[in-house]
Amino acid sequence: MEKKDLRIVYMGTPEFAVESLKRLVEGGYQVVGVITMPDKPMGRHGSVLQPSPVKQYAVSQGLKVLQPEKLKDENFLAELRDLKADLQIVVAFRMLPEVVWNMPRLGTFNLHASLLPQYRGAAPINWAVINGETETGITTFFLKHEIDTGEIIDQVRVPIADTDNVEIVYDKLMHLGGDLVVKTVDAILEGNVKTIPQEQLAAATELHPAPKIFKETCRIDWQAGVKKVYDFVRGLSPYPAAWTELHQGDAAPLALKIFETEKVFVAHNLKPGSIVTDKKTYFQIASTDGFVKVLSLQLAGKKRMEVADFLRGYRHVEDSFVE
Repeated sequence: MEKKDLRIVYMGTPEFAVESLKRLVEGGYQVVGVITMPDKPMGRHGSVLQPSPVKQYAVSQGLKVLQPEKLKDENFLAELRDLKADLQIVVAFRMLPEVVWNMPRLGTFNLHASLLPQYRGAAPINWAVINGETETGITTFFLKHEIDTGEIIDQVRVPIADTDNVEIVYDKLMHLGGDLVVKTVDAILEGNVKTIPQEQLAAATELHPAPKIFKETCRIDWQAGVKKVYDFVRGLSPYPAAWTELHQGDAAPLALKIFETEKVFVAHNLKPGSIVTDKKTYFQIASTDGFVKVLSLQLAGKKRMEVADFLRGYRHVEDSFVE
């Protein structure tokens, strides 16, 4: 079968998923349908509907788009069957019921932003950086019942530099993901797929999960040590952003997001969360084995700024502490 004859249904929602879809369209593959999340209500009263990045791209290319509220809805399933897909591809979408992933004759494969079986879950890029990993990657695998557990088709390894934040790693994986999706489709077309059971890889190592990240997940623990705080900040930067509370006297604490830091390992006798600053150029926060030097941050109600700008506008910072 030629690639132009292979009927593909593509499923995805965020920007991360656009690159792979774009590569398929520009590569001449036949994408007969795109499944994405319903438009998201935006604005003060939810009166403006915001289409997903995948929908925006699909519409710009004249592709058929389906946006089911529920993936087991009979009308949606009938529309999906009518597309007569040979293969389904999932990139950053949602958990599929078996009636969906088992529909095409060649199966359904997923692109996941980790080296499976490591970092199964909703936030694999964030957790790899938070945990100080020096390497991550992307994996294609066939879907089965348990989430992110199907047999691996292919993987690409990607180094994580000590200065990389999650945005940098995200961009690397997004572009390499487009390459890997096309490579995987070609292998399936040519009948050259040799899968590896994840259980085979999982038996040899301790697995790290990648659960969904909530606001409270992003709160900094100043007792954790300089390296862990540093990795935590870059693993959540620029979004959703690590945060702490700035306390000053009897005033209500202010939420403080931190985007960029440096590690300063030095002995001290200060309580973790204590602030050391010259009130002009540097702003350091004590941890157990040194200081976290803050380079850029955002105070509640303000814009993101460099630390020197923050110090010019925030008086009495030397009498404050964070926790």
